[in-house]
Amino acid sequence: MVSFKKLFEPTDMTIGSPWKSIVMFTIPMLIGNIAQQLYNTVDSIVVGRYVGDNALAAVGSAGPLFNMLLVLFVGISAGVGIMVSQYFGAKDREKLSRTIGTSITLTALVSLVMMVGAPFIVKPMLRMLNTPAAILQDCTDYLIILMIGIAGLAFYNILSGILRGMGDSFSALLYLLVATALNIALDVLFVAKFNMGVAGVSVATVIAQMVSSALCLWKLMHMRSVFDLGKKELVMSKPLIKEIIRLGLPSGLTQAIFSSAMIIVQSLTNSFGEQFIAANVIVMRVDGFAMMPNFSFGTALTTYAGQNVGARRLDRVRQGAKQGTLIAVGCSTAITGAILLFGKGLMSIFTETASLVDMSYYMMCILAVGYIAVAVTQSLSGVMRGAGDTLTPMWISLITTVAIRVPVAYGISFLTRTAELPYGRSECIQISLLFSWLMGAVLTAIFYKRGAWKKRVSL
Repeated sequence: MVSFKKLFEPTDMTIGSPWKSIVMFTIPMLIGNIAQQLYNTVDSIVVGRYVGDNALAAVGSAGPLFNMLLVLFVGISAGVGIMVSQYFGAKDREKLSRTIGTSITLTALVSLVMMVGAPFIVKPMLRMLNTPAAILQDCTDYLIILMIGIAGLAFYNILSGILRGMGDSFSALLYLLVATALNIALDVLFVAKFNMGVAGVSVATVIAQMVSSALCLWKLMHMRSVFDLGKKELVMSKPLIKEIIRLGLPSGLTQAIFSSAMIIVQSLTNSFGEQFIAANVIVMRVDGFAMMPNFSFGTALTTYAGQNVGARRLDRVRQGAKQGTLIAVGCSTAITGAILLFGKGLMSIFTETASLVDMSYYMMCILAVGYIAVAVTQSLSGVMRGAGDTLTPMWISLITTVAIRVPVAYGISFLTRTAELPYGRSECIQISLLFSWLMGAVLTAIFYKRGAWKKRVSL
């Protein structure tokens, strides 16, 4: 039986049963991802209940633009996570130490640039997206506060990624649970008691993220038996930065592509009015929870593949890919069933407006089966990334989001226009997303089977 202390130590995933290693790593990360999703969900519930449906729409409309502004951190985090898992698997203490130190300094510099520059471009970009005037100022306030406090989110994602790369997913979970509880308490305090509105939930989120990042840094400072972290390691290494960029850039571009497509589709979404925007926000919040097992298994398989590639155990990589994907598909199938059975109850948590509940449930029914397809995409993409092939998942994302989703959404909108529906049927948003998910699973399975990722092993 695994001791409690052992759960918070680095885990060698190059030995033992593949599926057990993947599941044991995934469970705390899944709980952590659910907790992290609570950040945005609690924001939506609190503003929807205490401020109103327009405030709920404002928080949701800010999401795609905020994700677009985070692409640099996504790239750094992806590159560092792959390198850490591979160097840990290869038992290369020096490169592991220099990678961690370089990533911390690089994150600090990028955070500073974002904190200074991003607030000046938020409102003009929201106007470009045709954000309704009724929610424009709330959207702006929410985003500017998040960007000023971006360092907390950036460091949590980078540092927790480092911990996971070494097989420690429990520490990141514990610190995230602490921060989530703090975030919920502050949300209610700032909005319900102090009447701070949308700005209150963003301030609460920033404070909670700062706490979680500080706890992750504290944990890393107490892991000197695994790596070193002194002044020498914090000096950025050009070769390591190039490697981080080489491995992380495709993931960053994937996020940029996805966010760009979301922004383009958000512009179409905004044309259907505040009521539809609010319903779409509810769908996105429930969707965030439904996606958690998929993302968790994808990240677990990246770490698993990275460590085994570092140890030159490609046989274990293939074994783990098959077992992990099957488990992920099983979890998504169960979630799809739950959404169809209990969907309306979930939607009613966010609002008391019956029409919003019905509209959002209808949207989720369209999307439901797509979560099973995403399980395949995330799992096999995770394996390819862990092996150092971050380009293939990027190209697949480019094809499914830009070449498939955007044209399908606008095509359905155009073809269904009538005098009563000048922008076409609103279902175009969900149908296009479902189609892109299905195509993503097909393409990912094909490229994984072709096996080109085996030739792109990074170390």
